[in-house]
Amino acid sequence: MKLYIKYMVSNRCKTAVKEELKKLRLHFMVVDLGEVEIMENISVEQREQLQRALLVTGLELMDDKRAILIEKIKTVIIEMIHHTDEIIKTNFSDFLSEKLNHDYTYLANLFSEVQGTTIEKFIISHKIEKIKELIIYDELTITEIAWKMNYSSVAHLSNQFKKVTGLSPSHFKQLKNKRRSPIEEI
Repeated sequence: MKLYIKYMVSNRCKTAVKEELKKLRLHFMVVDLGEVEIMENISVEQREQLQRALLVTGLELMDDKRAILIEKIKTVIIEMIHHTDEIIKTNFSDFLSEKLNHDYTYLANLFSEVQGTTIEKFIISHKIEKIKELIIYDELTITEIAWKMNYSSVAHLSNQFKKVTGLSPSHFKQLKNKRRSPIEEI
């Protein structure tokens, strides 16, 4: 049985979900970002207990098919930007369509309608947070970061970074109190 979980965006979330499933003596085959596959059918009482336990940790079970698809879109984007070192060679729209087996126009319209922002803005926000992280780690040059984050040039990265943050990447690097946002708040 598959369960879909909202706001599940990190390995820490996966660990929290595994712990709650173990407490309820539910056996899981897969615990992935945004979804869990358990071996048994879940009773109404177990589902309510799991829902309450997840709410305490900031997570939430989902039933609505549109909400589930929105979370899948977010999960694919977060996974792609924050949790993989693989460079995506196709554009994001083709990647999302292929990964989720839906027409991109449908995904984009649904996302905009429900979230009040575009998929593109959501992707840019996450890319900027990842860039901030890479700048703070100070292991890569801005040129290497631009390549890693699939920007066509350093100028493109710098312009987008400044548009979102109000700072150039080099000015951000010089700040003493670098501010980053948690993934779940983007």
